[in-house]
Amino acid sequence: MLNGWFCRYKILETGARQIFSFHINGDIPDLQSLHLKTMDHNLGTLVQSTVAFVPHDSARNFARDFPHLGDILWRDTLIDAAIFRQWMVGMGRRDAPARIAHLCCEIFVKMRAVGLAKENSCEFPLTQSVMGDALGLSTVHVNRSLMDLRGRGLIALDKHMLTILKWEALQDEAGFDPLYLHLDRVPELA
Repeated sequence: MLNGWFCRYKILETGARQIFSFHINGDIPDLQSLHLKTMDHNLGTLVQSTVAFVPHDSARNFARDFPHLGDILWRDTLIDAAIFRQWMVGMGRRDAPARIAHLCCEIFVKMRAVGLAKENSCEFPLTQSVMGDALGLSTVHVNRSLMDLRGRGLIALDKHMLTILKWEALQDEAGFDPLYLHLDRVPELA
């Protein structure tokens, strides 16, 4: 991803969509396709985005010729799996406000780590419908949970911008520990 927002998703027989992950600048959202002939899910943009394509043979040759690059690609795949596990825990064990709080924390930390957050705000182009598709919630439940988080003064959402108002309280609500993102340094909130 050069810029924009992607999601990994699957459309069910009923037409419902389940989003598995969000991807931002610098992410490589389809490394699994390097070794699998057919993917069991789709990738799509959420906003106007720019992507670069690397042919699989070239990527495999890079990894073979430069083992450290292969290690980096493998590490990225393992981090994707760690994020997926966190999402599964969220859908299975967190209530709706905690799921949304966790998503806000994750996106904010990722955006901040790549220099796309300014102070305590970052781009957040996710509609309530998109959040519902990612978190296994109805749009009504997403709306009520966002109102709850806003009402407690934890976050503000305005014109596709997320502002974290009370970082520690938002982390507590979410049960958020950024360890699973395996960042060399977790950016501090100013």
